[in-house]
Amino acid sequence: MKTKIAVANGDGIGPEIMQAVLRIFEATNVPLEYEFVEMGKSYFDAGHSTGMTPAAKETIETLGILFKGPMETPKGKGVKSINVTARKVWNTYANQRDFRTLNGVETVFSKAGIPINLTIIRENIEDTYGGIEHLLTYDVAVGRRIITRPGSAQVIRYAFEMARRKGYTKLACAHKANIMKLTDGLFLETFQEIAEEYPDIQSSDIIVDDLCMKLVTQPQNFQAIVLTNLQGDIVSDLCAGLVGGLGFAPSANIGDNISIFEAVHGTAPDIMGKGIANPTALLLSGILMLRYMGLTESAATIENALLYTLEQGVHTGDFGDRSIQSVNTNGFADAVIANLGKLPANGGVKGQANMQLKATQPHLSKNKLTVTRGIKEEMVGVDVFVEAGELQPNELAELAKKRLTDNFDLVMISNRGTQVWPTGSIYTELVNEYRVRFEKKPGTTVSQKELLHIAADFSEDAKVCSVEFLMKFGDKIGYTLAQGQ
Repeated sequence: MKTKIAVANGDGIGPEIMQAVLRIFEATNVPLEYEFVEMGKSYFDAGHSTGMTPAAKETIETLGILFKGPMETPKGKGVKSINVTARKVWNTYANQRDFRTLNGVETVFSKAGIPINLTIIRENIEDTYGGIEHLLTYDVAVGRRIITRPGSAQVIRYAFEMARRKGYTKLACAHKANIMKLTDGLFLETFQEIAEEYPDIQSSDIIVDDLCMKLVTQPQNFQAIVLTNLQGDIVSDLCAGLVGGLGFAPSANIGDNISIFEAVHGTAPDIMGKGIANPTALLLSGILMLRYMGLTESAATIENALLYTLEQGVHTGDFGDRSIQSVNTNGFADAVIANLGKLPANGGVKGQANMQLKATQPHLSKNKLTVTRGIKEEMVGVDVFVEAGELQPNELAELAKKRLTDNFDLVMISNRGTQVWPTGSIYTELVNEYRVRFEKKPGTTVSQKELLHIAADFSEDAKVCSVEFLMKFGDKIGYTLAQGQ
């Protein structure tokens, strides 16, 4: 019995490498049917702001699996990336990328006899990829970095479960909580809480810049790493470089209802139509998809054939032994097909009985909403972000003091995150946007209306760009101090 999945060819070289991969699937008798959907740059150009037709969206939501080639987002048109949009709209919260040494793909580490076999799990929905940005003044742009407890828990729990399935004994959480104490701090705190549920897996944390240094000096020491979205994006491309490039980097975007499997490399318009593109990354992503769907025997057969093919020195023009004639896209697919049933000398994958196929999810009636309850909340002040022309910090402070009521104190003024009042340095260079912090006096209670009122009054002295409430949750303050405060 065959299972139907949605397939999007993609842009540039996408149709060529997708055709090659599906030919390999067909030769392996993979029990899949394909419904091709309309997605990509041409659909942006046709007026579909999401880069897909309504029919494509409905098909993907019905089938629950999307296998896609690389897609281009038009430049300079103000549109969002179709790849990011698809991941976020369908809540594919975990991006899994597997990186390992492949015989026939020469790297610095393979030459040194250092094997690499690690998995990056990247949070896929939140962080700066919300793309929520504003110009507060002509000179000052800001972006919101959204990290949530439910979103962090989803991807971290997936990472632990993935590590357990793969037989890993170690999982690291990479972060920058030493600087971003609330956002990365929340991600790290969630990791540490969930780690207690997995005593069989050694958990650790590492600052992301230290991680990057260690990955390029001793990658063999890592098995699996979970990161926030932007950091995970950067680190996963770094890891691709360790094993030969994005042409050997499979990608799975896992959600509870819909999952996307794709090649993450570009559309390579310079070689489009020439039939010379390397289909390996998309094939490896397809193998991930087959395993996810429970088609583990088919996955093992194809993976072993691919590994055998690489061992024999078969390669497209972008890699491999230059003394061996390269093959084109179809020639590479033909070689893999010819090697079906063969086992590589090193790194062969054992066949397993097929598991139950992933059931198609029913249509949902409403959006899932997760809220943590039972936490005491208290409003303790407000940060008012203002454009203050050419005012110096002490001049702005005098204006702010005039707006104080009996319930508030003026606590701090900062510029680009550094305190400039009541103390600071004459050597701190300023831009024309300040953060002015008002806090309630001890023993008083303030309302949301009062916080908005003081900001509204202050707007008569300076242009208010943005307002953020200062909150306390239980015993934890929900805001950070300025540098130097």
